[in-house]
Amino acid sequence: MFEPVRYVANRDGQYVAYQVMGSGELDIIFIPDWVTNLEVMAEEPSIARFFETLSSFGRLILFDKRGSGLSDPVPLGAIPTPEEWMQDIVTVMNDLDSDAAAIIGHAEGGSMATLFAATRPNRCRALVLVDTCARRLRAPGYPEGMPEEVAQRKFIDHGIRTWCTGESARDLAPDLAISRSFIQRRARLERLAMSPAQFAAMYPTTYEMDTRHVLGTLKMPTLVLHRSDNPYMRVDGGRYLADNIPGATMVEIPGNEHLFHAGDTVAMLDAVGQFLAGTTEAQRHDRVLSTVMFTDIAGSTELAARMGDQAWSELLAKHHAVVRAQLQRFRGKEVDNAGDGFFATFDGPARGARCALSIRDEVRALGLDIRAGLHTGEVERHGKRKVTGIAVHIGARVAALAEPGQVLVSRTVSDLVAGSGLKFSPLGDFALKGVDGEWSLFEVL
Repeated sequence: MFEPVRYVANRDGQYVAYQVMGSGELDIIFIPDWVTNLEVMAEEPSIARFFETLSSFGRLILFDKRGSGLSDPVPLGAIPTPEEWMQDIVTVMNDLDSDAAAIIGHAEGGSMATLFAATRPNRCRALVLVDTCARRLRAPGYPEGMPEEVAQRKFIDHGIRTWCTGESARDLAPDLAISRSFIQRRARLERLAMSPAQFAAMYPTTYEMDTRHVLGTLKMPTLVLHRSDNPYMRVDGGRYLADNIPGATMVEIPGNEHLFHAGDTVAMLDAVGQFLAGTTEAQRHDRVLSTVMFTDIAGSTELAARMGDQAWSELLAKHHAVVRAQLQRFRGKEVDNAGDGFFATFDGPARGARCALSIRDEVRALGLDIRAGLHTGEVERHGKRKVTGIAVHIGARVAALAEPGQVLVSRTVSDLVAGSGLKFSPLGDFALKGVDGEWSLFEVL
């Protein structure tokens, strides 16, 4: 049975609602799409049955993302970034003294599960991706996605127009939608998950997310489950995940449903149970997905010569104080500081990009211009601070190409910040010294 809903505040003082069901040595965190309300979901028989079976495999942990259901609301249009939602998972895990868990991500929750597993591998025992994909829209080299015009007309426009009516269930759960009472219950869940305006602001951002660059960094046991005729998330997207995640197992389940609690849930849960039965303990990973940021002062050599040692030293100290204050504000970790340059890491690209912009704006009050470059990739950790790897070299090369006052990022960064509100201007493809291939770079606006 469901335990009472609990609340825990994150580091920003915002409250996250969560609920626990079952017990056992294995913790299981289930991340659904954005349509959640813990109280209402517990009242839906098909959802309750699904969670009851899932909780027989271990201690099941459920939560409402901020901006949805019982968790704190967010200002209209101010959708939390995936890295902010990931921090909510950490907040809930810490409140439950959960060191590591099996992470199950369904639909839009799959991207969040993927990023959590990549950035915090030591807290993820296993990863299960259900009816999800790395990217919703078609792109060069990615025919698995849907054309943008189809997504807009068939899903985005239709979803926004019918929100709060439950009519989407006719396509997402045709077996359950033959019951008018189910459609009414689905409509109630939608109404109590978020308002129409909030849904209209949030939903389109789910089509912007792209985690293709992340898949190769996943090291934990991974199971990909997908309904063969899912009209909302095509099975080709699931196959792409399985083909690009090292060692992943793919299981296709017959059916044309999308909601996790619709269709042949017995086959789905049997596959999950068998997979999790082999998950005994968390593995130790020293390689993680991280965002690296490099900054330096433009024209520092000429400026130091003109000012003299004493004045330059004093100005440099003020610069360092500004940078470190912004790193603390955006939760960056200082890795190294050489002369007028800083090297820092972040657990999310949006936070790193905003930090670079803030440093640039703050140091202008000192009469300085900085250059900054960011990249997200796999790094190897050595102790608490030191990191190495090709991602570090790429980040440094990106920064070296920046002009005074510019913040440049790689395509990986721009692809991972859906819903953040950050805007980018493409600069073209560049050769990075010592790095193979050409790299698409963007200026953060």
